Amino acid sequence: MSKKVLSYDQTTLTGHISVPGDKSISHRAVMFGSLAKGKTTIKHFLEGEDCLSTIAAFQAMGVAIERSGQTVKIESNGVDGLKEPSQPINLGNSGTTARLLMGILSGLPFHFTLFGDDSLSKRPMDRITIPLRKMGAKIDGREEGRLLPISLRGGNLQPIHYHTPVKSAQVKSGVILAGLMTEGTTVVQEDTKTRDHTENMLKAFGADLTIDGNTVKIKGNQPLQACDIEVPGDISSAAFFLVAAAITPNSHITIENVGLNPTRTGIIDVLKLMDADISVVTKRTIGGEPIGDITVRTSAPKAVTIEGDIIPRIIDEIPIIALLASQAEGTTIIKDAEELRYKETDRIKSVVNTLKQLGVQIEATQDGMIIQGGNTLHGASTQSYGDHRIGMMVAIASLLTKESIELHDDQCIAISYPNFFADLQSLLSNA
Repeated sequence: MSKKVLSYDQTTLTGHISVPGDKSISHRAVMFGSLAKGKTTIKHFLEGEDCLSTIAAFQAMGVAIERSGQTVKIESNGVDGLKEPSQPINLGNSGTTARLLMGILSGLPFHFTLFGDDSLSKRPMDRITIPLRKMGAKIDGREEGRLLPISLRGGNLQPIHYHTPVKSAQVKSGVILAGLMTEGTTVVQEDTKTRDHTENMLKAFGADLTIDGNTVKIKGNQPLQACDIEVPGDISSAAFFLVAAAITPNSHITIENVGLNPTRTGIIDVLKLMDADISVVTKRTIGGEPIGDITVRTSAPKAVTIEGDIIPRIIDEIPIIALLASQAEGTTIIKDAEELRYKETDRIKSVVNTLKQLGVQIEATQDGMIIQGGNTLHGASTQSYGDHRIGMMVAIASLLTKESIELHDDQCIAISYPNFFADLQSLLSNA
């Protein structure tokens, strides 16, 4: 297991950077490009390990995909051109690949076996296998299909009206994609609107779907038409530097060309609620996704209570928000975030354990955490738990300590941000 010693002589952050392409959009661009007939070009694709798992899955089904750095070219004959893979498909660590792919595979008249790494093999898949079985897919796996590896035989799906019991864009998207492979209209309804990249991109690929509040209706057996996609910068990756600039002295940074989809900008809302000095400029819209620049300066954050409908919009940013709260004035409470227990790790447990090691007064609750502000952090030996967002949280925390921090298994950060430490160093070097 790799180990990185984090220690910085000075911690002021200044300058401009661009973060990697959005992970959620990169996944979907490959999937929809593979389902569409024609040639699709994807620019600013995230070269992280999760998205490469999605490429490998469709290559295993006979899709011609070429990648040159951040540019991906796909040439597909559409759904009818997909073939039964000769080997089980390795999903690596990617929950997005697993749950969205199962929706697609459920509509194909083939047999598939899906497996992942140790972390993914512990994550619940019944949230997507239950509705897919209702549509007619034949699915089996460990604990009756709750855990990978999973065996799936698709084809002959029936449309469904499904009310999602969890706040999960992955579940919503998996059912929508299965609905695309049926005869008839599939309806997916949520209590709280989750990220809508699937809906936006399906429209870009020519799909006929309707959105009414938190309800999506999609007609089945629609052919998708190839198109070119430019992936915006990932706001979940940007969040770590936004918080870093807000809590380290004399900092002033701008992150350029970030995706500003309203279902994803909860981190900006939280920073504003906590009195951070932040400004946002929207520059253009591509494929239904607004893109712009975000500027943050050092400020004195104030504690808040974070709960309710904003939680799905910040679910991936809560680790770094917890670090932000540790430096705020007052006590921050995070509620309604039980979904964190089903991420790459139990993120409530891992965030609380890690920040405690660094000197933060923090306690876990069943659906969140309570964080006392005004903490002075100190060095420690920490684990990433194989979770890229925990690893990046620790790296930003190291800017606030006089002693060094040991981060074990730092390589997991490459899942979403291969050049994270290089970008951090560039902002430090500009000071």
